Amino acid sequence: MNIQSNFEQIPLKDYAERAYLDYSMYVVLDRALPFIGDGLKPVQRRIIYAMSELGLESTAKPKKSARTIGDVIGKFHPHGDSACYEAMVLMAQPFSYRYPLVNGQGNFGSPDDPKSFAAMRYTESKLTPIAELLLQELGQGTVEWTPNFDGTLNEPSWLPARVPHVLLNGSMGIAVGMATDIPPHNLREVASACIRLLDDPEATVRDLCEHIQAPDYPTAAEIISPRSELLTMYETGSGSVRARGMYMKEDGNVVITALPHQVSPSKILEQIAAQMRAKKLPMLEDLRDESDHLNAIRLVLVPRSNRVDVDEMMQHLFATTDLEKSFRVNLNMIGLDGRPQVKNLKVILSEWLRFRTDTVTRRLQHRLAKVERRLHLLEGLRIAFLNLDEVIRIVRTEEEPKPVLMARFKLSEEQTDYILETRLRQLARLEEMKINGERDELEEERARINVLLNSKARLKTLIKDELKADALKYGDVRRSPLVERAVSQALAESALVVSEPLTIVLSEKGWVRAAKGHDVDGASLNYRDGDSLLATTRGRTTQQVAFIDSTGRSYSAAAHSLPSARGNGEPLSGRFSLPTGAHFDTLIAAENEQKLVLASNLGYGFVISFEALVGQKKAGKQILSMDDKARVLLPALVADSARDRIVVATSGGHVLMFSVAELPELDKGGKGNKLIEIPKAKLAEGERLVGIAVVTESRGEVTLYAGSRKLILKWNDLVEYGGNRAGRGGLLPRGFQRVERIETSA
Repeated sequence: MNIQSNFEQIPLKDYAERAYLDYSMYVVLDRALPFIGDGLKPVQRRIIYAMSELGLESTAKPKKSARTIGDVIGKFHPHGDSACYEAMVLMAQPFSYRYPLVNGQGNFGSPDDPKSFAAMRYTESKLTPIAELLLQELGQGTVEWTPNFDGTLNEPSWLPARVPHVLLNGSMGIAVGMATDIPPHNLREVASACIRLLDDPEATVRDLCEHIQAPDYPTAAEIISPRSELLTMYETGSGSVRARGMYMKEDGNVVITALPHQVSPSKILEQIAAQMRAKKLPMLEDLRDESDHLNAIRLVLVPRSNRVDVDEMMQHLFATTDLEKSFRVNLNMIGLDGRPQVKNLKVILSEWLRFRTDTVTRRLQHRLAKVERRLHLLEGLRIAFLNLDEVIRIVRTEEEPKPVLMARFKLSEEQTDYILETRLRQLARLEEMKINGERDELEEERARINVLLNSKARLKTLIKDELKADALKYGDVRRSPLVERAVSQALAESALVVSEPLTIVLSEKGWVRAAKGHDVDGASLNYRDGDSLLATTRGRTTQQVAFIDSTGRSYSAAAHSLPSARGNGEPLSGRFSLPTGAHFDTLIAAENEQKLVLASNLGYGFVISFEALVGQKKAGKQILSMDDKARVLLPALVADSARDRIVVATSGGHVLMFSVAELPELDKGGKGNKLIEIPKAKLAEGERLVGIAVVTESRGEVTLYAGSRKLILKWNDLVEYGGNRAGRGGLLPRGFQRVERIETSA
């Protein structure tokens, strides 16, 4: 059985490609991108047109937003009511639109939460005065009309914008394969640039940027992008704009008075509070939101003290929060040819001026046609006045007066109908005078219109005059000040840490912790089973701590990042990658420029800056060249290489003091020079260097420990052990010839 089929068979690949392209073109042309002529997307255009049809002009009484949205989706835009209402709300938010087109009454959201607007059944709306610049010339033959989605009504294909609205409020949208990000601009600046281009069609983008220097956002945040970047953006149609919030100092506090576009105060407070909770803003004590109906943005930051550098703190906040924000710019729009394209500033203004010229021409031609039609009717009426008796006779006697009048007085059908519809009272003498006066006025208007249509120069002057008048009436001063500034930089991590004294404790098994204060006894702390104290060093939270292992490698970490001494700490093996079989021998904390003496227990050492011990690698860096079975001693800090003296002691009871200047300073480390002579026989017996200390005459005191006994050597005592580097030194008194360690007095 043959079955007639009315379908075609095509490959799935071809069908999918065609369907996707159709969908893509719909999204690009009918949803996401604005038209260069009126700067509106279809949903925005339909909302504004529907509101004008409802009589919701700026001087009218507002109506429920639900009524407007009902008309929009029922007559012109068959999509979701919530999406349509959100589009209308956006046009009513003064913090979202530079020049709002809708005047909303009720809750239309706030800068804190733009989407917190009330449902459309609760709010009312009407058009703003500036919306007249889109609708004023709508019924004057300026646009093409197309059937709506069901063919029952007509809607305008575009609105006859009197100003380049595509730049005034900007637009954002994501299509298929492309997007648009057009920033808002100042009406007076845009109008001035248009006038410049009308006067000088050869003007470059650089010339036009003398009038439009940058976007103008609804907020008062500074635009800090360099002039060269803004110029490149307008020349290419793409780039970015960087905006920064504004602040002032008030009674020792910092008051933020303006935020970048689309940045909510609550988000800024949340970002700052998060840093405070993480202890990354030690210079800030408190923050609060004092915004109200008089001060839309007023965020108060309370510094910890009057010594805080407020400008430095704000630079850090600019870099780490949305107080400074970069906005992408992509001047992508649908041109007069119906195609999407990224356009530079001159192309946008030139194309819009062609659109405006065509609109004004159509408006004038439409008015000229109406004037000529009225003159044509008045001419027929004048003939009837001149032959009034004959006209009355024909009307009274003829069964079909219309063809007789047309033949007798050579009238058109339109003129004849108009005469026959004229009331008797309009045939009075006074009415004849009014008709003659109206005819004279219309003839003058026709002459003026013909002059404009026949002269490009006069038409251009008309467009300029209208632009000036509209800019003067609806324009305002720039809101976003232009202040060229460098991009802010966040403070270094160390600068964000409160400088507090710490005692860093290292255990035999490589566990580390930090206790607040310098009066901490490491031996009194609790340790894990089988573990005990190895070494301690004093430092500050703002410093780095260097850990040196048994192979002579140095590893570093920020002191403030170490775990608290309330627990057992954490193993350094989790932070660093030690060579197989290696273990930590010692540690030291200091400023980067600090000099120190590094030595092994075999009696060799050198001077090095602390900065050389600091590195970012987990594997550390080689500092000391170590012999087998050697151990790194606790480093000693050097204050003045010319005046300081080094005191070294061996386990055999030998002590030597010599000048620090006798030791070499090695930038990258090494083995160093011999500090004290330990004969090979004594080395074989186990005599080792037990410690080093740095003293001066003003603080010349060391303590030697031998078992439970200790010996304090003051400066005068130490002088007796003075000598040259690499000497054997002097022997301590009996009972102290088994020295275990050496310390300088605090």
